Amino acid sequence: MSKTVLVVDDAAFMRMMIRDILVKEGYVIHEAVNGRDAVEKYTEVHPDLVTMDITMPEMSGLDALRIIRQKDSSARVLIVSAMGQQKMIVEALESGAMDFLVKPFQPTKVLETVKKCLQSSPRT
Repeated sequence: MSKTVLVVDDAAFMRMMIRDILVKEGYVIHEAVNGRDAVEKYTEVHPDLVTMDITMPEMSGLDALRIIRQKDSSARVLIVSAMGQQKMIVEALESGAMDFLVKPFQPTKVLETVKKCLQSSPRT
């Protein structure tokens, strides 16, 4: 059975990049455009993994991460951030994110990190 990934980013280009990398490997992709949308889609889809941008309008990735983890303590969330957001990455990891990717990233690093997150037990 294919693993489902919810790709959350306010930039359509970034969603497309991650989607294209993962679809080639057989993942089923759902997308959300901000944190609020991510929380709603997570509830509908119950994906195996969420890739979550930190900085987004309406609701940040950190806030969405916290809400998703409150609703589902076994949620697997992979944070995607820009260079220079180390403080937010630490905060995300403390809030239950499993790992992080820093933009710009290489496709091999995305696949490696996604596979590692899916094979690991969710952080509690």
